[in-house]
Order: sequence, then C-alpha cells, then structure tokens
Amino acid sequence: MNTALFTLRKHIHGPTGMRRLIGLGITASGLVILLINGLQAIGASPALSAALMATLGTAIATGAGALPVMVMGQVTARSNAMMLGFGAGVMLAATAFSLIVPGVAAARGIWGGNVIPVMAIGLSVLAGGIGLMLMDRLLPHSHFTSGPVVTHAGAAALARRVRGLWMFVIAIALHNLPEGLAVGVSYGSSPATALPVAVGIGIQNIPEGLVVALALVSLGYRTGQATLVAFATGLIEPVGGLLGAGLVVSSPMWLPLGLGMAAGAMLYAVSHEVIPESHRDSHESSATSGLLFGFVVMMALDISLG
Repeated sequence: MNTALFTLRKHIHGPTGMRRLIGLGITASGLVILLINGLQAIGASPALSAALMATLGTAIATGAGALPVMVMGQVTARSNAMMLGFGAGVMLAATAFSLIVPGVAAARGIWGGNVIPVMAIGLSVLAGGIGLMLMDRLLPHSHFTSGPVVTHAGAAALARRVRGLWMFVIAIALHNLPEGLAVGVSYGSSPATALPVAVGIGIQNIPEGLVVALALVSLGYRTGQATLVAFATGLIEPVGGLLGAGLVVSSPMWLPLGLGMAAGAMLYAVSHEVIPESHRDSHESSATSGLLFGFVVMMALDISLG
C-alpha cells in the first residue's frame, strides 16, 4: 500500500506528471473560456438561440423514437425486417425530399441556372457516398460487439454485420449534421418559415431513432444502451444548427454542399447495409412492404410540411 502510494506521488510530482497536470489545467481552462464565450454569443443572437432550441427538439425526437424498444421485448424477425424496411423507406424519401430537392433549390439561389447547381449537388452526393464507402473499409469494428461469444467460423460473418450496422448508425449521425444545418440556416435567414423545417426533420427523426435502437438490440446491446446511442446520434443536430445559423450570411454555399453529401451517405447506407440487413432472415416481402410504407409516409410529411 505504501509502495503504491509512493509511486503515485512520484508520478504526480515528477517532471512528467507535473507537465501533464499543467497541460490538463490549460486545456480545461481553454474549454471553459470557449464555453462561456459560446454561451454569451448564443444568448446575444436570437437566430442562434432559436436554432439551438429547435435542433435540441429534433435531437430529443430521435431519442423518443428509440423509447419503444424499452417495452417491446423480443422483436420477431418479421417485425424487425418490416421496421428496418420502414426506416429504409423513410431514409430514401428524406434523401430525395429533405436533402436533394432543398439542396438543388439552395444551389440555384446561390449560382443560378441548372447546370452548376446540378453538378454541385451531384458531386456532393458522390463525395458523401464515397466517403462512407471509405469509412466502411477503414472503420474498426471488433470492439463494437456486445453479446455472446461466437466461434471462429462465425466470427467473420458477425464482424461484417457489426461493421455494417455501426456504419449505418454513423451514417444516421452524419446525415443529422446537415439536417441541423438546414434548420439553423432557416432560422438564420427566414425565421417565419423555419418551424415547418424543424417539425418535418423532428418527425423524420422518430423512426430513425427506432431503427438505430433496433439495429443495436439485434447485436446484443441492452435496450437502455441502444436508446442512449440512438439519442446520441441526434445530438449532432444542435451542432449543425449553430453552424448553419452562424454561417448563413458569410458562407451560404455550405448548405447545398452539405445536403448533397448527406444524401450520398444516406443512399450508400440504405443500399449497402439497411436493405440487405432487412432481407437477412428471408422476410423480403415484409421488408419491401415496410420500405414502401415508410417512403410514402415520409413523402407525405415532407410535402405537407414543406
């Protein structure tokens, strides 16, 4: 005991330990100063305050969507396929109506005409999809598993599935950034029309939160853990909201480019992971029915609220 205490004191009071403590103190002080300045800037700007409150609401909607897994118990393979298909349909409709169409409209407002806006959005879509493809190849995944230990024969298949599902979770989180950006830009440029945008994105986030939670539960995560991760994917939206409201005047071109990249990431995730995962247990008809229903529901919401 005395030896351990002596070693600890030596580590703290030695040159290396003191440098670490000083470095941590400087870092903590800097973060506190940045936080204070950031809160003051948000409080002084009605647009930033409104964007933050709205995107916090959309983030809460993501967590609320995941809550049903707390009481659903064991989900049948058919129900899981249908809900994953529903999520895929929601994501496809959101890609078209919440990301690409507004992205093209925003690009036309910046550059005019059709050629440059379409090229800009098209290249952004490709960039988003290719970026997620590279992430799929590079993403470490062996430590994401949380469930029974599998044999060596099944380890490779499980690893591919874990990597794919976590890539899907990351895609949801990444696409929330430009969605928050869209809300922030709306409050920064036209507060009168910003509420429908925030409401539409919040409604869209509800099934997305459920799909994320279901995907994690299927890997063996506890329902509480899955719900927290689903809620965490939505916490990126307030970051996008503050960025959007703050940059709308100085850098408006980032909105269409961000929307296009999010669309590409969504398309890749849906095609490469969500749809194959929904067909994994041979319930293709249920998955396809869910996809069609999810697409129509999200399309109706986007059109009615847009």
